[in-house]
Amino acid sequence: MKALTNKEINIKITNIDKWKIINGSLCKEFEFENFVKAIEFINKIAEIAEEQEHHPVLTNSYNYLKIELKTHDINGISDKDFKLAKTIDDLKL
Repeated sequence: MKALTNKEINIKITNIDKWKIINGSLCKEFEFENFVKAIEFINKIAEIAEEQEHHPVLTNSYNYLKIELKTHDINGISDKDFKLAKTIDDLKL
């Protein structure tokens, strides 16, 4: 597996909803109705992350969630990150 180039990232990011590149990671922020809803979503992400064997950085504060994706083995963004981002986008909030 290799890190994607900036050109490849810029093309792929158009296929996912509202994700941004921040400090070398693929990131998205969510705001939920309350803390419980945020944690329910985190638990859904945990299940798919285990299935894909790719684990995001999840930052939660009450009803706020930030997801950061980066393939640490290659110190960059890879196809694995885009696959997980798309799967997260397909989850029902």
